[in-house]
Amino acid sequence: MKCCLFDGNVYLDFETVHDKINSRFFWDANENKLLYTTATDLISTDAESTTYYVTKDARTLDHTIVKADASTAYIAIDFVKQYSDFDYTVYDQPNRVVLTNQWGDYNTAPVKKSTELRYQGGIKSPILADLAKGTVLTVLEPDETWTKVMTDDGIICYVKTKALGSTSTATRTSDYTAEEFSHIKKDFSINLGWHQVTNSNANTNIANVLSNTKGLNVISPTWFYLKDTNGGIGSLASSDYVNYCHQNGVEVWALVSNFGAKDQGLESPDTTQVLTYSSRRESLINNLISAAIQYKLDGINVDFESLDPSIGDSYIQFIRELSLKCANNGIVLSVDNYPPTAYTAFYNRSEQLLKHGLSVVILHLYDIKMPSAVRLRQLIWRHNICAVRKRLIVALCDLPSACKEAVQLPHLAAAERTLDIRHAVIIAEIELLIEPRSLISRHQLRISGNSMTAEQH
Repeated sequence: MKCCLFDGNVYLDFETVHDKINSRFFWDANENKLLYTTATDLISTDAESTTYYVTKDARTLDHTIVKADASTAYIAIDFVKQYSDFDYTVYDQPNRVVLTNQWGDYNTAPVKKSTELRYQGGIKSPILADLAKGTVLTVLEPDETWTKVMTDDGIICYVKTKALGSTSTATRTSDYTAEEFSHIKKDFSINLGWHQVTNSNANTNIANVLSNTKGLNVISPTWFYLKDTNGGIGSLASSDYVNYCHQNGVEVWALVSNFGAKDQGLESPDTTQVLTYSSRRESLINNLISAAIQYKLDGINVDFESLDPSIGDSYIQFIRELSLKCANNGIVLSVDNYPPTAYTAFYNRSEQLLKHGLSVVILHLYDIKMPSAVRLRQLIWRHNICAVRKRLIVALCDLPSACKEAVQLPHLAAAERTLDIRHAVIIAEIELLIEPRSLISRHQLRISGNSMTAEQH
């Protein structure tokens, strides 16, 4: 942890804040801007400024909020504290900060007789302080001869074990109240299909698509794509298409991709150059929301693929910011994801599911070579997909024809509810609740394959 003192104010380096305290802080090194996303607002401030914005509401501190150099940013600790669950105390001689963000039981022991605190275990190690009888220490690592301890003012050192009294348990508590994220919920089970649209003429075939697809109530046409590195989008959207779908009881969640430009004979722009600049992300988001309003879309479906792992935080920040704008305009936001693997972990599915206003997270399994349904069951179980209190759509696309056996979801085993795997596109909505039995009573989970046209993805 790096901690600095500027003009009497304590600052923490961004890496410590992000990795150890609150990962929702985002530092844009390209534009020297600090961002933080709450359930309802985007908090922003520029480096070397005393002003920060809660969406558009300007507020000020009596000192600089962010200091920046060529390597990192340093954030005022009291500003971090406004949005994070930790306590801290500042000491001098020497200058230091004692910061606590772990709550619950811990071990303490009193000093039985006057003794010394030493830098390391052993009588030849330098003495850091003298301890009076009765001083209570936090026990970090007990040992037969020298015990590692911490004083109330944050000195971590060693003391003779025989100088300590009996160990007892104390408890740290926090008065921090975590915010709750709301989500747009539908009162029906979602049966979603993708409609691959690569030119405007394909939109005119929507009547055939719907007539040949049984039970579809949400369709996601591949209409939008990144057009340039400034956040511009290309569009194949059609009002007539949306109107026809709505007349037939089908919602439209238009898809935006980072690769659709190729279908138009264009070079796909560098997604990194869009997502790592706050102004460009904002432009992209505003363009999407404007199009959604113009065409009266019910939702937006994000399909960004082949991202560089180094921009994982920038991608998640894009999802955070887009989720706010969607929620404010009553637009469903859904995100397509790769199967859970180590090399796709930077998509941060847990953050998508648990901490932001996504209505639906979609897991694409069409790249999985799955010889049997056992593999799917293991995948669901291993990644705890059914343990979150969210809506999840599992999209099983183009599975091997041999994979036709029923898959039993782990938390529904007793109820014998299954997903029926076919050599086609299968979409299943699972309302993930605390009590599985309430899920059984509210939703029919046996899903059969859709007959989909060649124009569908």
